[in-house]
Amino acid sequence: MTDTIKIANCSGFYGDKLSAAKDMVDGGPIDVLTGDYLAELTMTILYNQRSKKPDAGYVGTFLKQVKDVLATCMEKNIKIVTNAGGLNPSGMAVAVSEIAKELNLDVKVAYIEGDDLMPRLADLQEKGEQFENIDTQQNLADGNKPPVTANAYLGAWGIKTALDMGADVVICPRVTDAAVVIGPAAWKFNWQRQDYDALAGALAAGHIIECGAQATGGNYAFFQEVPSFHNMGYPIAEIEANGNFTITKHPGTGGLVSVGTVKAQLLYEISSPAYLNPDVIAHFDTMSIEQQGDDRVYVSGCRGSSPPATHKVCINTAGGFRNSMEMLLTGLDIEEKAEMFTDTLFQSVGGQEQFDDVTIQLIRNDKEDPKTNEEAYARLRINVKSKDSALVGRIFSAKVIELALASFPGFGSSSAGAGGAYISYWPALVDSKHIIETVHMDGKSIDVRPTNQLNLEAIYYQKMPVKIPEYPQGETIRIPFGRLFGTRSGDKGGNANVGIWARTPEAFGFLHAFLTVERFQALLADTAEFKIERFELPNLHALNFYIHGILGEGVSSSVRIDGQAKTMGEYLRAKIIEVPVEIAKQHTTDIAK
Repeated sequence: MTDTIKIANCSGFYGDKLSAAKDMVDGGPIDVLTGDYLAELTMTILYNQRSKKPDAGYVGTFLKQVKDVLATCMEKNIKIVTNAGGLNPSGMAVAVSEIAKELNLDVKVAYIEGDDLMPRLADLQEKGEQFENIDTQQNLADGNKPPVTANAYLGAWGIKTALDMGADVVICPRVTDAAVVIGPAAWKFNWQRQDYDALAGALAAGHIIECGAQATGGNYAFFQEVPSFHNMGYPIAEIEANGNFTITKHPGTGGLVSVGTVKAQLLYEISSPAYLNPDVIAHFDTMSIEQQGDDRVYVSGCRGSSPPATHKVCINTAGGFRNSMEMLLTGLDIEEKAEMFTDTLFQSVGGQEQFDDVTIQLIRNDKEDPKTNEEAYARLRINVKSKDSALVGRIFSAKVIELALASFPGFGSSSAGAGGAYISYWPALVDSKHIIETVHMDGKSIDVRPTNQLNLEAIYYQKMPVKIPEYPQGETIRIPFGRLFGTRSGDKGGNANVGIWARTPEAFGFLHAFLTVERFQALLADTAEFKIERFELPNLHALNFYIHGILGEGVSSSVRIDGQAKTMGEYLRAKIIEVPVEIAKQHTTDIAK
Protein backbone atom coordinates (compact mmCIF):
# COMPACT_ATOMS: atom_id res chain seq x y z
CA MET A 1 0.00 0.00 0.00
CA THR A 2 1.28 3.45 -0.91
CA ASP A 3 2.64 5.41 2.05
CA THR A 4 0.09 8.06 2.99
CA ILE A 5 -0.66 10.71 5.57
CA LYS A 6 -4.19 10.47 6.96
CA ILE A 7 -5.61 13.93 7.64
CA ALA A 8 -9.03 14.11 9.30
CA ASN A 9 -11.12 17.27 9.56
CA CYS A 10 -13.42 17.69 12.55
CA SER A 11 -14.94 21.10 11.81
CA GLY A 12 -16.35 22.92 8.81
CA PHE A 13 -17.44 26.11 10.58
CA TYR A 14 -17.62 27.88 13.92
CA GLY A 15 -20.47 25.99 15.57
CA ASP A 16 -19.93 22.56 14.02
CA LYS A 17 -20.45 19.36 16.04
CA LEU A 18 -18.33 19.57 19.20
CA SER A 19 -17.91 15.82 19.59
CA ALA A 20 -16.55 15.42 16.05
CA ALA A 21 -12.95 15.91 17.23
CA LYS A 22 -13.19 13.03 19.70
CA ASP A 23 -15.08 10.93 17.14
CA MET A 24 -12.25 11.36 14.62
CA VAL A 25 -9.49 10.63 17.11
CA ASP A 26 -11.21 7.55 18.57
CA GLY A 27 -12.85 6.24 15.39
CA GLY A 28 -9.76 4.86 13.66
CA PRO A 29 -6.15 5.55 12.75
CA ILE A 30 -5.32 9.11 11.68
CA ASP A 31 -2.11 11.11 11.59
CA VAL A 32 -3.39 14.69 11.75
CA LEU A 33 -6.56 16.25 13.15
CA THR A 34 -7.55 19.53 11.51
CA GLY A 35 -10.33 22.00 12.15
CA ASP A 36 -11.53 24.81 9.89
CA TYR A 37 -13.48 27.56 11.67
CA LEU A 38 -12.79 30.81 9.82
CA ALA A 39 -15.50 31.62 7.32
CA GLU A 40 -15.59 35.28 6.32
CA LEU A 41 -18.58 35.74 8.64
CA THR A 42 -16.59 34.19 11.51
CA MET A 43 -13.98 36.94 11.31
CA THR A 44 -16.77 39.42 11.98
CA ILE A 45 -17.97 37.37 14.96
CA LEU A 46 -14.46 37.21 16.40
CA TYR A 47 -14.00 40.95 15.89
CA ASN A 48 -17.19 41.62 17.85
CA GLN A 49 -15.98 39.32 20.63
CA ARG A 50 -12.59 41.02 20.80
CA SER A 51 -14.25 44.45 20.86
CA LYS A 52 -15.92 43.48 24.13
CA LYS A 53 -12.99 41.50 25.56
CA PRO A 54 -9.49 42.38 24.25
CA ASP A 55 -7.94 39.00 25.10
CA ALA A 56 -10.64 37.17 23.09
CA GLY A 57 -10.72 36.88 19.30
CA TYR A 58 -10.16 33.13 18.93
CA VAL A 59 -12.61 30.22 18.63
CA GLY A 60 -13.32 29.33 22.23
CA THR A 61 -15.22 26.13 21.47
CA PHE A 62 -12.04 24.63 20.03
CA LEU A 63 -10.58 24.59 23.55
CA LYS A 64 -13.39 22.25 24.65
CA GLN A 65 -12.40 19.91 21.84
CA VAL A 66 -8.72 20.13 22.84
CA LYS A 67 -9.60 19.03 26.38
CA ASP A 68 -11.41 16.00 24.94
CA VAL A 69 -8.66 14.79 22.61
CA LEU A 70 -5.25 16.15 23.65
CA ALA A 71 -4.22 13.21 25.80
CA THR A 72 -5.24 10.68 23.15
CA CYS A 73 -3.51 12.67 20.41
CA MET A 74 -0.26 12.69 22.38
CA GLU A 75 -0.57 8.97 23.06
CA LYS A 76 -1.20 8.15 19.37
CA ASN A 77 1.19 10.80 17.99
CA ILE A 78 -1.62 12.64 16.22
CA LYS A 79 -0.77 16.21 15.26
CA ILE A 80 -3.39 18.97 15.65
CA VAL A 81 -3.49 21.80 13.11
CA THR A 82 -6.23 24.42 13.18
CA ASN A 83 -7.07 27.97 12.16
CA ALA A 84 -9.07 28.46 15.37
CA GLY A 85 -6.54 31.09 16.44
CA GLY A 86 -8.53 33.61 14.43
CA LEU A 87 -7.60 37.15 15.42
CA ASN A 88 -5.58 36.05 18.46
CA PRO A 89 -3.46 32.94 17.76
CA SER A 90 -0.97 33.75 20.54
CA GLY A 91 -3.81 33.94 23.08
CA MET A 92 -5.14 30.57 21.94
CA ALA A 93 -1.66 29.04 22.12
CA VAL A 94 -1.41 30.13 25.75
CA ALA A 95 -4.85 28.64 26.47
CA VAL A 96 -3.90 25.31 24.85
CA SER A 97 -0.65 25.21 26.84
CA GLU A 98 -2.63 25.77 30.04
CA ILE A 99 -4.91 22.85 29.16
CA ALA A 100 -1.85 20.65 28.56
CA LYS A 101 -0.50 21.66 31.96
CA GLU A 102 -3.84 20.82 33.63
CA LEU A 103 -3.71 17.38 31.98
CA ASN A 104 -0.07 16.93 33.00
CA LEU A 105 1.01 16.58 29.37
CA ASP A 106 4.24 17.75 27.74
CA VAL A 107 2.88 19.38 24.57
CA LYS A 108 4.79 21.53 22.11
CA VAL A 109 2.43 24.29 20.97
CA ALA A 110 3.33 26.53 18.04
CA TYR A 111 1.44 29.50 16.73
CA ILE A 112 1.73 31.52 13.54
CA GLU A 113 1.41 35.25 12.97
CA GLY A 114 1.81 37.56 10.00
CA ASP A 115 -1.71 37.76 8.66
CA ASP A 116 -2.81 40.85 10.60
CA LEU A 117 -2.27 43.92 8.43
CA MET A 118 -4.24 46.39 10.55
CA PRO A 119 -1.17 47.84 12.35
CA ARG A 120 0.50 48.35 8.96
CA LEU A 121 -2.47 49.35 6.86
CA ALA A 122 -1.73 53.08 6.65
CA ASP A 123 1.95 52.41 5.95
CA LEU A 124 1.11 49.93 3.21
CA GLN A 125 -1.24 52.44 1.62
CA GLU A 126 1.53 55.04 1.66
CA LYS A 127 3.74 52.51 -0.13
CA GLY A 128 1.19 52.23 -2.93
CA GLU A 129 -1.07 49.38 -1.85
CA GLN A 130 -4.58 50.52 -2.81
CA PHE A 131 -6.45 47.51 -1.39
CA GLU A 132 -8.80 47.74 -4.33
CA ASN A 133 -12.05 45.86 -3.74
CA ILE A 134 -11.91 42.80 -5.98
CA ASP A 135 -15.62 43.03 -6.71
CA THR A 136 -16.23 46.79 -7.05
CA GLN A 137 -12.74 48.01 -8.07
CA GLN A 138 -13.01 50.80 -5.48
CA ASN A 139 -9.90 51.72 -3.48
CA LEU A 140 -10.16 51.26 0.28
CA ALA A 141 -9.24 54.90 0.92
CA ASP A 142 -12.19 56.02 -1.22
CA GLY A 143 -14.71 53.68 0.36
CA ASN A 144 -15.71 55.96 3.23
CA LYS A 145 -15.90 52.92 5.51
CA PRO A 146 -13.17 52.60 8.14
CA PRO A 147 -11.52 49.15 8.27
CA VAL A 148 -11.80 47.23 11.54
CA THR A 149 -9.89 44.08 10.57
CA ALA A 150 -7.49 43.27 7.73
CA ASN A 151 -6.09 39.75 7.52
CA ALA A 152 -4.10 38.23 4.68
CA TYR A 153 -4.79 34.60 3.82
CA LEU A 154 -1.51 32.90 4.70
CA GLY A 155 -0.28 29.67 3.13
CA ALA A 156 1.01 26.34 4.35
CA TRP A 157 4.79 26.75 4.71
CA GLY A 158 4.57 28.23 8.19
CA ILE A 159 2.63 25.14 9.24
CA LYS A 160 5.26 22.84 7.72
CA THR A 161 7.97 24.80 9.52
CA ALA A 162 6.17 24.42 12.85
CA LEU A 163 5.83 20.66 12.33
CA ASP A 164 9.49 20.45 11.30
CA MET A 165 10.32 22.11 14.64
CA GLY A 166 8.49 19.31 16.44
CA ALA A 167 5.15 20.99 17.17
CA ASP A 168 2.35 18.78 18.43
CA VAL A 169 -0.29 21.50 18.05
CA VAL A 170 -0.16 24.29 15.46
CA ILE A 171 -2.44 27.28 16.02
CA CYS A 172 -3.00 29.31 12.87
CA PRO A 173 -4.58 32.70 12.26
CA ARG A 174 -6.31 33.53 8.94
CA VAL A 175 -4.76 30.94 6.63
CA THR A 176 -6.42 29.58 3.52
CA ASP A 177 -8.88 26.82 4.36
CA ALA A 178 -6.77 24.19 2.61
CA ALA A 179 -3.48 25.28 4.23
CA VAL A 180 -4.14 23.16 7.31
CA VAL A 181 -4.04 20.12 4.98
CA ILE A 182 -1.26 21.22 2.60
CA GLY A 183 1.12 22.01 5.48
CA PRO A 184 1.02 18.57 7.13
CA ALA A 185 1.29 16.80 3.75
CA ALA A 186 4.32 18.92 2.82
CA TRP A 187 5.85 18.07 6.20
CA LYS A 188 5.21 14.34 5.84
CA PHE A 189 6.75 14.06 2.36
CA ASN A 190 9.19 16.96 2.65
CA TRP A 191 7.78 18.60 -0.46
CA GLN A 192 9.70 21.53 -1.84
CA ARG A 193 8.31 24.85 -2.99
CA GLN A 194 8.15 23.86 -6.67
CA ASP A 195 6.46 20.48 -6.18
CA TYR A 196 3.39 22.12 -7.67
CA ASP A 197 1.51 19.02 -8.82
CA ALA A 198 1.79 17.41 -5.39
CA LEU A 199 0.85 20.67 -3.68
CA ALA A 200 -2.12 21.07 -6.03
CA GLY A 201 -3.37 17.63 -5.07
CA ALA A 202 -3.14 18.49 -1.38
CA LEU A 203 -4.94 21.77 -2.07
CA ALA A 204 -7.78 19.85 -3.72
CA ALA A 205 -7.88 17.43 -0.79
CA GLY A 206 -8.00 20.34 1.64
CA HIS A 207 -10.80 22.02 -0.30
CA ILE A 208 -12.82 18.80 -0.23
CA ILE A 209 -12.54 18.09 3.50
CA GLU A 210 -12.53 21.70 4.77
CA CYS A 211 -16.31 21.80 5.21
CA GLY A 212 -16.61 18.65 7.26
CA ALA A 213 -19.65 16.49 6.56
CA GLN A 214 -20.43 18.28 3.29
CA ALA A 215 -17.92 15.87 1.73
CA THR A 216 -19.55 12.82 3.31
CA GLY A 217 -23.15 13.24 2.21
CA GLY A 218 -24.18 16.37 4.10
CA ASN A 219 -26.17 18.93 2.09
CA TYR A 220 -25.95 16.55 -0.90
CA ALA A 221 -28.30 17.13 -3.83
CA PHE A 222 -29.14 13.43 -4.22
CA PHE A 223 -29.62 13.00 -0.48
CA GLN A 224 -31.77 9.91 -1.01
CA GLU A 225 -28.56 8.04 -1.86
CA VAL A 226 -27.14 8.61 1.63
CA PRO A 227 -27.79 5.46 3.70
CA SER A 228 -28.10 7.33 7.01
CA PHE A 229 -27.72 10.83 8.36
CA HIS A 230 -27.32 9.56 11.93
CA ASN A 231 -23.83 9.82 13.41
CA MET A 232 -22.48 11.42 10.24
CA GLY A 233 -18.89 10.54 9.53
CA TYR A 234 -16.46 13.40 8.92
CA PRO A 235 -13.99 13.27 6.03
CA ILE A 236 -10.48 11.87 5.96
CA ALA A 237 -7.97 12.57 3.17
CA GLU A 238 -5.34 9.86 2.72
CA ILE A 239 -2.70 11.79 0.76
CA GLU A 240 0.13 10.13 -1.16
CA ALA A 241 3.63 11.45 -1.85
CA ASN A 242 2.66 12.53 -5.38
CA GLY A 243 -0.40 14.48 -4.20
CA ASN A 244 -3.01 11.94 -5.26
CA PHE A 245 -5.41 11.09 -2.48
CA THR A 246 -8.37 9.07 -1.27
CA ILE A 247 -11.37 10.61 0.48
CA THR A 248 -12.98 8.34 3.04
CA LYS A 249 -14.51 8.31 6.54
CA HIS A 250 -14.35 6.11 9.60
CA PRO A 251 -16.22 2.77 9.31
CA GLY A 252 -19.53 2.44 11.08
CA THR A 253 -20.46 6.10 10.69
CA GLY A 254 -23.35 7.64 8.80
CA GLY A 255 -23.13 9.51 5.54
CA LEU A 256 -21.67 8.62 2.17
CA VAL A 257 -18.41 9.13 0.29
CA SER A 258 -19.10 8.85 -3.43
CA VAL A 259 -17.94 10.43 -6.66
CA GLY A 260 -20.99 12.66 -6.38
CA THR A 261 -20.37 13.87 -2.83
CA VAL A 262 -16.74 14.63 -3.70
CA LYS A 263 -17.66 16.48 -6.90
CA ALA A 264 -20.25 18.51 -5.01
CA GLN A 265 -17.65 19.73 -2.54
CA LEU A 266 -15.06 20.41 -5.22
CA LEU A 267 -17.57 22.76 -6.87
CA TYR A 268 -18.40 24.51 -3.60
CA GLU A 269 -17.52 28.21 -3.32
CA ILE A 270 -15.17 28.37 -6.30
CA SER A 271 -15.01 30.61 -9.34
CA SER A 272 -12.49 29.63 -12.02
CA PRO A 273 -11.26 26.01 -12.13
CA ALA A 274 -7.81 27.50 -11.59
CA TYR A 275 -8.08 27.62 -7.80
CA LEU A 276 -5.70 30.23 -6.39
CA ASN A 277 -3.69 29.76 -3.23
CA PRO A 278 -0.52 31.52 -1.98
CA ASP A 279 1.39 28.23 -2.31
CA VAL A 280 0.14 26.91 -5.67
CA ILE A 281 -2.58 27.26 -8.29
CA ALA A 282 -4.52 23.98 -8.52
CA HIS A 283 -6.27 23.24 -11.81
CA PHE A 284 -9.48 21.48 -10.86
CA ASP A 285 -10.23 20.84 -14.54
CA THR A 286 -7.33 18.37 -14.78
CA MET A 287 -8.09 15.83 -12.05
CA SER A 288 -9.72 12.41 -12.31
CA ILE A 289 -12.17 11.00 -9.79
CA GLU A 290 -13.13 7.35 -9.38
CA GLN A 291 -14.96 5.18 -6.85
CA GLN A 292 -12.56 2.58 -5.45
CA GLY A 293 -14.80 0.91 -2.92
CA ASP A 294 -17.47 1.62 -0.34
CA ASP A 295 -16.94 5.16 0.96
CA ARG A 296 -13.58 5.43 -0.82
CA VAL A 297 -13.06 7.89 -3.69
CA TYR A 298 -9.68 8.28 -5.39
CA VAL A 299 -8.65 11.65 -6.84
CA SER A 300 -5.57 11.83 -9.05
CA GLY A 301 -3.76 13.93 -11.61
CA CYS A 302 -4.49 17.44 -10.34
CA ARG A 303 -1.95 19.71 -12.00
CA GLY A 304 -0.37 22.72 -10.31
CA SER A 305 1.20 26.02 -11.32
CA SER A 306 3.26 28.73 -9.66
CA PRO A 307 1.27 30.75 -7.12
CA PRO A 308 0.09 34.29 -7.92
CA ALA A 309 2.15 37.36 -6.99
CA THR A 310 -0.38 38.55 -4.45
CA HIS A 311 -2.08 37.42 -1.26
CA LYS A 312 -5.82 37.82 -0.79
CA VAL A 313 -6.81 40.01 2.15
CA CYS A 314 -10.04 39.75 4.14
CA ILE A 315 -10.86 43.31 5.20
CA ASN A 316 -13.92 44.03 7.29
CA THR A 317 -15.13 47.61 7.37
CA ALA A 318 -17.58 49.43 9.61
CA GLY A 319 -20.47 49.56 7.18
CA GLY A 320 -22.82 51.64 9.31
CA PHE A 321 -26.16 50.75 10.87
CA ARG A 322 -29.24 48.97 9.63
CA ASN A 323 -32.73 47.93 10.59
CA SER A 324 -35.09 45.45 9.02
CA MET A 325 -38.70 44.53 9.43
CA GLU A 326 -41.01 41.98 7.88
CA MET A 327 -44.76 42.31 7.49
CA LEU A 328 -47.30 39.57 6.78
CA LEU A 329 -49.65 40.47 3.95
CA THR A 330 -52.61 38.14 3.65
CA GLY A 331 -55.25 37.28 1.08
CA LEU A 332 -56.27 39.56 -1.76
CA ASP A 333 -54.60 42.62 -3.33
CA ILE A 334 -51.15 41.77 -2.02
CA GLU A 335 -49.22 44.16 -4.26
CA GLU A 336 -51.55 47.08 -3.51
CA LYS A 337 -51.25 46.45 0.22
CA ALA A 338 -47.46 46.38 -0.04
CA GLU A 339 -47.35 49.59 -2.07
CA MET A 340 -49.69 51.38 0.31
CA PHE A 341 -47.76 50.33 3.43
CA THR A 342 -44.36 51.18 1.96
CA ASP A 343 -45.52 54.60 0.80
CA THR A 344 -47.10 55.40 4.19
CA LEU A 345 -44.10 54.21 6.18
CA PHE A 346 -41.45 56.15 4.29
CA GLN A 347 -43.55 59.31 4.18
CA SER A 348 -43.86 59.10 7.97
CA VAL A 349 -40.08 58.87 8.44
CA GLY A 350 -39.15 61.61 5.99
CA GLY A 351 -38.61 59.74 2.71
CA GLN A 352 -36.40 56.98 1.31
CA GLU A 353 -33.72 59.33 0.01
CA GLN A 354 -32.33 60.06 3.49
CA PHE A 355 -31.12 56.46 3.87
CA ASP A 356 -27.87 55.17 2.39
CA ASP A 357 -29.64 52.07 1.10
CA VAL A 358 -33.21 50.81 1.02
CA THR A 359 -34.15 47.30 -0.08
CA ILE A 360 -37.81 46.32 -0.46
CA GLN A 361 -38.72 42.70 -1.16
CA LEU A 362 -42.21 41.32 -1.70
CA ILE A 363 -42.01 37.55 -1.28
CA ARG A 364 -45.03 35.83 -2.77
CA ASN A 365 -45.62 32.54 -1.00
CA ASP A 366 -49.37 33.03 -0.96
CA LYS A 367 -51.63 30.63 -2.88
CA GLU A 368 -54.93 31.09 -4.68
CA ASP A 369 -57.88 29.66 -2.69
CA PRO A 370 -55.63 28.82 0.29
CA LYS A 371 -56.38 25.71 2.33
CA THR A 372 -54.81 27.10 5.51
CA ASN A 373 -54.24 30.57 6.95
CA GLU A 374 -50.50 30.14 6.37
CA GLU A 375 -51.04 29.50 2.65
CA ALA A 376 -52.56 32.99 2.36
CA TYR A 377 -49.41 34.82 3.54
CA ALA A 378 -47.00 36.91 1.52
CA ARG A 379 -44.11 38.70 3.20
CA LEU A 380 -42.97 42.27 2.80
CA ARG A 381 -39.33 42.75 3.88
CA ILE A 382 -37.93 46.27 4.23
CA ASN A 383 -34.26 46.86 5.02
CA VAL A 384 -32.74 50.28 5.61
CA LYS A 385 -29.09 51.23 6.08
CA SER A 386 -27.45 54.46 7.19
CA LYS A 387 -24.29 55.76 8.78
CA ASP A 388 -26.63 57.60 11.20
CA SER A 389 -27.57 55.09 13.90
CA ALA A 390 -30.51 57.19 15.07
CA LEU A 391 -32.11 57.17 11.63
CA VAL A 392 -32.41 53.39 11.51
CA GLY A 393 -32.78 52.73 15.22
CA ARG A 394 -35.70 52.80 17.60
CA ILE A 395 -37.38 55.65 15.76
CA PHE A 396 -37.71 53.61 12.58
CA SER A 397 -39.03 50.60 14.51
CA ALA A 398 -41.52 52.83 16.32
CA LYS A 399 -42.83 54.21 13.05
CA VAL A 400 -43.55 50.67 11.87
CA ILE A 401 -45.46 49.85 15.05
CA GLU A 402 -47.43 53.11 14.87
CA LEU A 403 -49.06 51.84 11.67
CA ALA A 404 -50.44 48.70 13.31
CA LEU A 405 -54.00 50.04 13.49
CA ALA A 406 -53.77 52.47 10.59
CA SER A 407 -52.68 50.41 7.59
CA PHE A 408 -53.73 47.45 5.46
CA PRO A 409 -56.37 44.94 6.57
CA GLY A 410 -55.02 41.94 8.43
CA PHE A 411 -51.95 43.86 9.61
CA GLY A 412 -49.31 41.50 10.99
CA SER A 413 -45.65 41.97 11.73
CA SER A 414 -43.42 38.92 11.94
CA SER A 415 -40.37 40.95 12.94
CA ALA A 416 -39.30 44.51 13.69
CA GLY A 417 -35.89 45.18 15.18
CA ALA A 418 -34.23 48.00 17.07
CA GLY A 419 -31.41 48.37 14.54
CA GLY A 420 -27.72 47.76 14.96
CA ALA A 421 -24.26 48.08 13.43
CA TYR A 422 -23.18 45.91 10.54
CA ILE A 423 -19.84 44.97 9.02
CA SER A 424 -19.08 45.11 5.29
CA TYR A 425 -16.73 42.60 3.69
CA TRP A 426 -13.99 44.13 1.54
CA PRO A 427 -11.96 41.53 -0.41
CA ALA A 428 -8.65 42.86 -1.71
CA LEU A 429 -5.16 41.85 -2.79
CA VAL A 430 -1.77 42.84 -1.43
CA ASP A 431 1.65 42.36 -3.00
CA SER A 432 3.17 39.27 -1.40
CA LYS A 433 6.43 41.11 -0.78
CA HIS A 434 4.69 42.61 2.26
CA ILE A 435 3.83 39.21 3.76
CA ILE A 436 6.00 37.19 6.12
CA GLU A 437 4.69 34.26 8.18
CA THR A 438 6.27 34.04 11.63
CA VAL A 439 6.29 30.75 13.53
CA HIS A 440 6.62 30.92 17.33
CA MET A 441 7.48 27.94 19.53
CA ASP A 442 9.56 27.39 22.68
CA GLY A 443 10.61 31.03 22.74
CA LYS A 444 11.93 30.86 19.18
CA SER A 445 10.58 32.75 16.18
CA ILE A 446 11.23 31.79 12.56
CA ASP A 447 10.21 33.91 9.56
CA VAL A 448 8.89 32.15 6.47
CA ARG A 449 8.71 33.96 3.13
CA PRO A 450 6.02 33.27 0.51
CA THR A 451 7.00 31.09 -2.45
CA ASN A 452 6.57 33.90 -4.95
CA GLN A 453 9.28 35.90 -3.15
CA LEU A 454 11.98 33.25 -3.62
CA ASN A 455 12.86 34.12 -7.26
CA LEU A 456 11.93 30.66 -8.51
CA GLU A 457 11.22 29.89 -12.14
CA ALA A 458 7.56 30.46 -13.01
CA ILE A 459 5.77 27.28 -14.04
CA TYR A 460 2.26 27.37 -15.45
CA TYR A 461 0.38 24.31 -16.53
CA GLN A 462 -1.67 24.78 -19.70
CA LYS A 463 -4.57 22.35 -19.74
CA MET A 464 -5.29 20.35 -22.86
CA PRO A 465 -8.62 20.83 -24.67
CA VAL A 466 -11.28 18.26 -23.80
CA LYS A 467 -13.86 17.05 -26.30
CA ILE A 468 -17.42 17.64 -25.11
CA PRO A 469 -19.55 14.47 -25.31
CA GLU A 470 -22.31 14.28 -27.90
CA TYR A 471 -25.84 13.69 -26.70
CA PRO A 472 -29.02 12.22 -28.23
CA GLN A 473 -31.59 14.71 -29.45
CA GLY A 474 -35.11 14.34 -30.82
CA GLU A 475 -38.25 14.03 -28.72
CA THR A 476 -38.16 15.87 -25.38
CA ILE A 477 -39.85 15.58 -22.00
CA ARG A 478 -40.48 18.18 -19.29
CA ILE A 479 -38.86 17.27 -15.96
CA PRO A 480 -37.31 19.12 -13.01
CA PHE A 481 -33.70 20.15 -13.64
CA GLY A 482 -32.65 18.41 -10.44
CA ARG A 483 -33.83 14.98 -11.58
CA LEU A 484 -30.85 14.95 -13.93
CA PHE A 485 -28.31 17.29 -12.38
CA GLY A 486 -26.75 17.83 -8.98
CA THR A 487 -25.87 21.27 -7.66
CA ARG A 488 -24.07 22.94 -4.81
CA SER A 489 -24.01 26.67 -4.15
CA GLY A 490 -22.40 29.05 -1.71
CA ASP A 491 -21.00 32.50 -1.02
CA LYS A 492 -17.72 34.13 -2.00
CA GLY A 493 -17.89 37.49 -0.28
CA GLY A 494 -20.55 39.49 -2.09
CA ASN A 495 -20.71 36.92 -4.87
CA ALA A 496 -22.30 33.49 -5.16
CA ASN A 497 -21.48 30.37 -7.12
CA VAL A 498 -23.68 27.55 -8.36
CA GLY A 499 -21.77 24.41 -9.33
CA ILE A 500 -23.65 21.87 -11.44
CA TRP A 501 -22.64 18.37 -12.44
CA ALA A 502 -24.11 15.66 -14.67
CA ARG A 503 -23.91 11.98 -13.85
CA THR A 504 -23.37 10.66 -17.39
CA PRO A 505 -21.29 11.94 -20.31
CA GLU A 506 -24.41 12.32 -22.47
CA ALA A 507 -26.17 14.36 -19.81
CA PHE A 508 -23.13 16.61 -19.57
CA GLY A 509 -23.14 17.08 -23.34
CA PHE A 510 -26.72 18.31 -23.05
CA LEU A 511 -25.94 20.46 -19.99
CA HIS A 512 -22.96 22.05 -21.75
CA ALA A 513 -25.08 23.05 -24.75
CA PHE A 514 -28.26 23.91 -22.86
CA LEU A 515 -27.19 25.90 -19.80
CA THR A 516 -25.71 29.08 -21.18
CA VAL A 517 -25.44 32.18 -19.04
CA GLU A 518 -28.56 33.52 -20.76
CA ARG A 519 -30.51 30.31 -20.04
CA PHE A 520 -29.30 30.36 -16.42
CA GLN A 521 -30.58 33.93 -16.02
CA ALA A 522 -33.89 33.01 -17.64
CA LEU A 523 -34.40 30.09 -15.26
CA LEU A 524 -33.35 32.10 -12.20
CA ALA A 525 -34.89 35.43 -13.14
CA ASP A 526 -33.70 37.15 -9.96
CA THR A 527 -30.09 36.76 -11.14
CA ALA A 528 -30.69 38.54 -14.47
CA GLU A 529 -29.41 41.94 -13.29
CA PHE A 530 -26.03 40.58 -12.22
CA LYS A 531 -22.87 39.82 -14.16
CA ILE A 532 -22.47 36.04 -14.41
CA GLU A 533 -19.47 34.03 -15.54
CA ARG A 534 -19.65 30.41 -16.71
CA PHE A 535 -16.69 28.10 -16.12
CA GLU A 536 -16.32 24.61 -17.55
CA LEU A 537 -14.91 21.51 -15.85
CA PRO A 538 -15.45 18.77 -18.47
CA ASN A 539 -13.34 16.29 -16.50
CA LEU A 540 -15.96 16.47 -13.75
CA HIS A 541 -18.87 16.71 -16.22
CA ALA A 542 -19.54 20.01 -14.50
CA LEU A 543 -20.19 23.72 -15.01
CA ASN A 544 -19.79 26.52 -12.49
CA PHE A 545 -21.70 29.80 -12.58
CA TYR A 546 -20.25 32.75 -10.67
CA ILE A 547 -22.77 35.50 -9.88
CA HIS A 548 -21.15 38.84 -9.12
CA GLY A 549 -22.63 41.13 -6.46
CA ILE A 550 -25.79 39.20 -5.66
CA LEU A 551 -24.93 39.13 -1.93
CA GLY A 552 -24.09 42.84 -1.75
CA GLU A 553 -21.15 43.52 0.56
CA GLY A 554 -20.91 40.01 1.96
CA VAL A 555 -22.74 37.73 4.35
CA SER A 556 -22.67 40.00 7.39
CA SER A 557 -24.31 42.87 5.52
CA SER A 558 -26.47 40.99 3.00
CA VAL A 559 -30.20 41.68 3.09
CA ARG A 560 -31.21 38.52 1.25
CA ILE A 561 -33.07 35.88 3.24
CA ASP A 562 -30.35 33.43 2.23
CA GLY A 563 -27.34 35.69 2.68
CA GLN A 564 -24.92 32.79 2.03
CA ALA A 565 -26.52 31.55 -1.21
CA LYS A 566 -26.77 28.00 0.14
CA THR A 567 -30.23 27.49 -1.38
CA MET A 568 -29.56 28.72 -4.92
CA GLY A 569 -28.55 25.31 -6.22
CA GLU A 570 -31.74 23.66 -4.99
CA TYR A 571 -33.70 26.61 -6.40
CA LEU A 572 -32.27 25.78 -9.83
CA ARG A 573 -32.97 22.07 -9.41
CA ALA A 574 -36.66 22.85 -8.88
CA LYS A 575 -37.01 24.50 -12.30
CA ILE A 576 -38.81 22.56 -15.06
CA ILE A 577 -36.85 22.09 -18.28
CA GLU A 578 -37.23 20.14 -21.52
CA VAL A 579 -34.66 17.40 -22.05
CA PRO A 580 -34.26 14.69 -24.70
CA VAL A 581 -36.23 11.58 -23.81
CA GLU A 582 -33.19 9.38 -24.43
CA ILE A 583 -31.23 11.23 -21.75
CA ALA A 584 -34.17 11.15 -19.36
CA LYS A 585 -34.36 7.37 -19.73
CA GLN A 586 -30.90 7.11 -18.18
CA HIS A 587 -32.38 8.53 -14.99
CA THR A 588 -35.78 6.83 -14.88
CA THR A 589 -35.43 6.06 -11.16
CA ASP A 590 -34.76 9.70 -10.41
CA ILE A 591 -37.62 10.90 -12.60
CA ALA A 592 -40.03 8.56 -10.85
CA LYS A 593 -39.34 10.40 -7.62
